[in-house]
Amino acid sequence: MILLDDNTPNLLATAAAQKGASANPVPTDEFGKALMEQDSITRTITDSLTNMNLTDLKDVVTGRNTIVQDGLRALTELTVGFIPKLLIAILILWVGMKLAKMLKKLIVRTLERRNAEPSLQTFLGSLVDVLLKAMIIIMAMDVIGIKATSFIALLGAMGLAIGMALQGTLQNFAGGVIILLMKPFKVGDYIECGSYKGYVRSIRIFNTTIQPFNGRTIIVPNSELSNKSLINHTQEPIIRLDIVASVAYGTDLDRAKEVLMQVINDDPLILHEPKAPIVAVSELGNSSVDLSLWMWVKTDDYWTVWMRIRENIYKTFYANNITIPFPQMDVHLSQN
Repeated sequence: MILLDDNTPNLLATAAAQKGASANPVPTDEFGKALMEQDSITRTITDSLTNMNLTDLKDVVTGRNTIVQDGLRALTELTVGFIPKLLIAILILWVGMKLAKMLKKLIVRTLERRNAEPSLQTFLGSLVDVLLKAMIIIMAMDVIGIKATSFIALLGAMGLAIGMALQGTLQNFAGGVIILLMKPFKVGDYIECGSYKGYVRSIRIFNTTIQPFNGRTIIVPNSELSNKSLINHTQEPIIRLDIVASVAYGTDLDRAKEVLMQVINDDPLILHEPKAPIVAVSELGNSSVDLSLWMWVKTDDYWTVWMRIRENIYKTFYANNITIPFPQMDVHLSQN
């Protein structure tokens, strides 16, 4: 009796021969095929163990293999080199965010002390905060080895495109920021810029509203008010009022000047300090002698005196028989 080894096809063939089976040494049924597969796996493992160099296996286990050593060295270098950079980047982010927050508060407080518009305070504070945080993040990325050149170039291209698309709007915005910060005029001032004249009713980020004497509303883009010359008639507390009074040729100028000075002295809103009023001949016109009156008044009283003084001059001239001339022309005829 021969004992069968399930994993040995030779034993199966011998057993089959002893039993008078056919000449085929390997069975073809399901059981035989399973035995063949098991035998193939066994031989593969056996050949691998036989051909394996025990020295290499020992190097792998002990860590002296070149591949393992290179991997451990690379991992060590990555850990030792990256962790300090990561810690520095985290420190930059933490300190930078604190400084950005402090700077934002400082800017807002400065604008509050300058009585800037609340919307301008909020916008500039947020703008500075976003820009500082973006710079801090880029610095941290650079420290840990992430190149931010492409990111910066992308932001620059986006900013250029937006600037070109909103060129006029950005000019008005920049003009509004300049006006609100530098304050060449404020709400309530009477200004003159080109063909625009009137009292300032509101100053916004992009435009300024002006109201002339006729009660209309003029909306002026801030770029015009910030880039062109303008006259602020009410910025100073005291302003000079100039009036021209004309008298006919042949009038006693000393008497006319005395009458005009009496009109000035009778008006309580006309100041005699810091400078005294002046009445002087300013023009010898075609039909009249022009006398200029220079008077200093408070800014709030300017228009009151401007309207009242003319009426008083006319009444006083009429009472003193001083003639206000009409335009006239002398025509000489020659007889030939």
